[in-house]
Amino acid sequence: MSIIYKNNLKKCVRALKDGNVIAYPTESVFGLGCDPDNKDAVMKLLKIKKRSIDKGLIIISSNYAYLKKYVYTKEVSEKNIKKFYKFWPGNFTLLHPAKNTVPIWITGFSKLVAVRITNNVYVKSLCKNFGKAIISTSANLHGLKPCINVKEIFRQFGNRVHILHGCVGLSKNTSTIINIVNGEYIRHE
Repeated sequence: MSIIYKNNLKKCVRALKDGNVIAYPTESVFGLGCDPDNKDAVMKLLKIKKRSIDKGLIIISSNYAYLKKYVYTKEVSEKNIKKFYKFWPGNFTLLHPAKNTVPIWITGFSKLVAVRITNNVYVKSLCKNFGKAIISTSANLHGLKPCINVKEIFRQFGNRVHILHGCVGLSKNTSTIINIVNGEYIRHE
């Protein structure tokens, strides 16, 4: 890891801790993220993206330990846990029953929370250095295509977000979304 990258990573972690929004590379596109437990930061992200709160947001992590505070596993069969957790780490988002402490700015008006364990080196490093999971939504203004490089981030967002420099992964599609309770594929690309 280069010194330039380490300095950029530290600035992005500081931005997260300060309640700011960052853009970062994921498996397929750049994502926008912030601290999921900071309501003001999430509201700032929604305003920047021009996205409604009712849709809910994905929480992405480098490991399952960071997701435990959001997911309620008692309503999920052991069979489905084994079947769908095998996709992790990777470009798969699982809709999980949310613990009753998960706020609506994360779930929208659903009783489910969208969670993912990434295998993207940049996001893994970001979460490990931040010490927790972060919000993950595609980096694009509502109605526009997701950004796949830093130039596109600047074009859509200017200086309203901090940027973790890096390259997106090789996946051509955004994450597949699966409802882990009933096994239904919500978004399969």
